[in-house]
Amino acid sequence: MIPRVPRGRGFTLVEVLVALAIVAIALAAAGRSVALSTDSAMDHKLRVLAGFVAENRMAELAARRAWAGIGVTEGTESQAGIDFRWRAEVVATPHPRLRRVEIHVADPADSAHELRRLVGVLSREF
Repeated sequence: MIPRVPRGRGFTLVEVLVALAIVAIALAAAGRSVALSTDSAMDHKLRVLAGFVAENRMAELAARRAWAGIGVTEGTESQAGIDFRWRAEVVATPHPRLRRVEIHVADPADSAHELRRLVGVLSREF
């Protein structure tokens, strides 16, 4: 009598291919998630730095204690090695001793995209 050889209990080729397809889809989704997270972190960093630029501009106007002239001024300021373009608009208010200041900070890569806007009021001291 010929002894029976037990059959292997391994995976079939179809099962292996299905498993690989599932792993590939999961890895693609994870890669996309990491890419979105990285973009979000960079956007957040730019917004925080733009906020510093806007607050610096407003603080400088307040610290000078000079009566801000009506009009628009523009410039650049560097934060963390990134140059941000800013624009400050000073507007008269109904009260003669107050001026409204609006500071806009643009995205360094796209000047049409505003990252931060800060609005404040400066008073004239006598």
